[in-house]
Amino acid sequence: MRCGSALLAVAALVGCAVQASPPGEGAKTAMAAIEGGRYVPLYGDGEPVEVASFRIDRGLVTNAQFFDFVRAVPRWQRAEEPSLLMGEGYLRHWAGPLEIGSGAKAARPDAPVTHVSWFAARAYCDWREKRLPSLDEWELVALADESSRDATDDPAFHQKILDWYARPRPDPLPPVGSTSRNVWGVEDLHGLVWEWVEDFNSVFVTGESRADGTFDRQLYCAGAAATASDARNYAAFLRYAMRSSLQAGYAVGNLGFRCAADAA
Repeated sequence: MRCGSALLAVAALVGCAVQASPPGEGAKTAMAAIEGGRYVPLYGDGEPVEVASFRIDRGLVTNAQFFDFVRAVPRWQRAEEPSLLMGEGYLRHWAGPLEIGSGAKAARPDAPVTHVSWFAARAYCDWREKRLPSLDEWELVALADESSRDATDDPAFHQKILDWYARPRPDPLPPVGSTSRNVWGVEDLHGLVWEWVEDFNSVFVTGESRADGTFDRQLYCAGAAATASDARNYAAFLRYAMRSSLQAGYAVGNLGFRCAADAA
């Protein structure tokens, strides 16, 4: 089991409650078919990981799409006292529980929804009869640039990612589709927001656990070794460092999500 068993047990109960309210046509998003392949994770024994074919949303979930979800499933509407599943910052950028807002500083309906916890993102995907992508699936499709399925050896590609990491987050966020689209037809993997994956905490529960500190040592050693001239490893290091800092109840302004599904 790659993700924490306690998280999956809670998420399973959440999913059962959500299934009673299926999405309408407006909630559907076009998906890209991703051919299975191999990639080498930054952390591990250096051996490639096999990823089976799958499908993934071309675009991030928007505020408007998530609004349809909370309207259909009221238990996920913002409350005065948010539950542990929502997190303290849950949908704080919206004007109200059923109001995205208006005005210059308001969240755009077509911008990626943020301030959503892992539990909420997972519940949304379950409502759409999909799931969150795995870490390996996300990393595989994120290897592609506009013209190649694997831009691993292109320094300009990785430098472009690092340049985004270094920029302040715009407020409000721009619309989905405002950055690059890769060769698979998947948009905004790099350049808009960070993204939840199903097994974001898997680095703590496979092999060396968080308890013995081995992963922390790997993380800091890799961070010290990665330099600005090594854009490939440093970009991956930042993603792993970000994921290692997350908890399932976090709901922050630079973290969104998209859904995935098994191959048709």
